Amino acid sequence: MQTPDKQQQIIQTHAGLILGVVQCVQNSELRPQMEQALALSEQNGWDKLVAAIRKILDGSRDESILNGLDDEDTVIASAILRGLQDPNTLPKPEDKPDATLAAPMLAALINDARRGDHNAVIMLGGMAEQMSMAGGDMANIGAILKDMIDGERNVDKLCSKVGPQGESLIVQILTELGKLDAH
Repeated sequence: MQTPDKQQQIIQTHAGLILGVVQCVQNSELRPQMEQALALSEQNGWDKLVAAIRKILDGSRDESILNGLDDEDTVIASAILRGLQDPNTLPKPEDKPDATLAAPMLAALINDARRGDHNAVIMLGGMAEQMSMAGGDMANIGAILKDMIDGERNVDKLCSKVGPQGESLIVQILTELGKLDAH
């Protein structure tokens, strides 16, 4: 079970998708663009979440669509369903994910991926894809995630293509990875 803080972090991280699906339900003319995004997500291993979202887009509001989803996908799909019932529950696009939670979460995923956890690899791939679309430091950090999974820990090498904020996040991730390696 995820903590409320982690759930909120997931919702805020995927705010664009959540808001996009709700907007698409309210305006079917947006469906072709949404289908493009869903097809890309499906190619990146998010097939169960995409299937649930398509059911929502087709009119299903039954929580049984959550069956078979992993924890993160369940949080995302649940947020979409709640947002359709009560728009006040939707994430605010101007709010940003809590960076203090990002480093431990990314480090845990990187650690799990290094140990062969397929779900962690898929989740990191999806995050890297979203980071790449954001551009700037986020795109560069998205590209750096694979290096970290492969075991790169040289802070200078990892930070060579990012600005101060990106560097801060990378250092925090490396610190968290160091804690995980010590266990």
